[in-house]
Amino acid sequence: MSKFVAIDFETANNSRASACSVGLVTVADSQIISEEVFLIKPPTRQFLFTDIHGLTWNDVKDEMTFEELWPNLDEIISQAEYLVAHNAPFDKGVLNKCCEEYDIQVPDVPFMCTVRLARSQWGINPTKLNNVCDALDIPLNHHEALSDARASAKIVMIAESEGWKYQD
Repeated sequence: MSKFVAIDFETANNSRASACSVGLVTVADSQIISEEVFLIKPPTRQFLFTDIHGLTWNDVKDEMTFEELWPNLDEIISQAEYLVAHNAPFDKGVLNKCCEEYDIQVPDVPFMCTVRLARSQWGINPTKLNNVCDALDIPLNHHEALSDARASAKIVMIAESEGWKYQD
């Protein structure tokens, strides 16, 4: 069985470099072995998505920046065979832009998308995270980074229990 990390970012605004929260769930041998969630101080005070995730500048102003948090994240990410995210292009874009913002080398770990997995494995449509979680009976507190990452991990775990295997 594989070792992967499910990751979910929440952003403060339209900039992919504005990560304000990240959830990470590490899975090995189809078991969740660790869960982490971090608030992140983004490069600017502009918060446009508070109505989505509930976070404000006041929630994160005293937290670490992505650059300061990176050693913690890198320790988790570097141990993964692959990263999992629901709508992976978004989370990959946030990771890449945050690394770029602080001149951090982007980790060379492939991303796997649970939107695609939900379509191919079960024919679920629409494939928003809440729709997939409803179809698979996975609890979700949508747009809370740890809950979203945990849900993505469980989507993969269910697929693995049905014989699905990750292929790069």
